[in-house]
Amino acid sequence: MKAIWNNTIIAESDETVVVENNHYFPADSIKREFFEDSIAHTSCPWKGQASYYSLRVNGELNKDAAWYYPAPKDAAQQIKGRVAFWKGVQVQS
Repeated sequence: MKAIWNNTIIAESDETVVVENNHYFPADSIKREFFEDSIAHTSCPWKGQASYYSLRVNGELNKDAAWYYPAPKDAAQQIKGRVAFWKGVQVQS
């Protein structure tokens, strides 16, 4: 699977985990040079608290376009150490 934004591959892995139709990429498969920490957080009743990254590719910013669960609840342990995408990021095989 590949995550693509602004015509650039920002993550690539054959070992994504799909939860709620989102592909969660292993943290070591993302291209860190495109990721910036965000102060955003959201909460999910069964997964826990999500943290976000913004993407900066070719001078363009996609705010809070990637998320991860630093300490997921027990029911979501399969996504620990993984990153998912939205806001126009294309995930394809």
